[in-house]
Amino acid sequence: MLTGFFSILTGYLVGSIPFGLVLTKAAGLGDIRKIGSGNIGATNVLRTGRKDLALLTLILDAGKAAFVALLFKYLTGSQIIGVIAGVAAILGHNYPLFLKFKGGKGVASTLGLMLAMTPLTGILTALTWLFMAFTFKYSSLSALTALALAPIYAILFETPLVSLIYLLLTFLSFYRHKDNIKRILKGEESKIKLKGSPKKQ
Repeated sequence: MLTGFFSILTGYLVGSIPFGLVLTKAAGLGDIRKIGSGNIGATNVLRTGRKDLALLTLILDAGKAAFVALLFKYLTGSQIIGVIAGVAAILGHNYPLFLKFKGGKGVASTLGLMLAMTPLTGILTALTWLFMAFTFKYSSLSALTALALAPIYAILFETPLVSLIYLLLTFLSFYRHKDNIKRILKGEESKIKLKGSPKKQ
């Protein structure tokens, strides 16, 4: 029980580190929460025009969930404890202590957890995201489609418990994307843009 509590606490605190905000401020771009969607994730960082920072944000947001998951799997020898630590990191990213619990949507962190703990499921989920992104150019639609299929991939290759955990993460992601879903249905969702000046609103 103590190990489980420590894994959750560590995962949450590591997940709460807002890399997108830290990187953009360090680069002199101001507060990322005041442009575009107001999100601290890689997609909104991309709206600054800095593809390098967006890529680094993506890697670090994915990496923080992967890191704590692998760390606690190594320390305890338990995949489930590792997954729990990774889930805590995702919750930390979505509801960070350091930003008054107003964070991102956890897509990169969720993919990081999947790639670390269940590589085949993670790869299939990431490939689904890439296919949807290149085909339709909507980051939110790509994320929702990929994460909706992740539990199905997990049923095929992982344990039922892992699949259930991924299903819960899918529900969380849909909840965090509720505004995006409304815009998609109205045809108002913005597309992924790799060129152009920073978008403000």
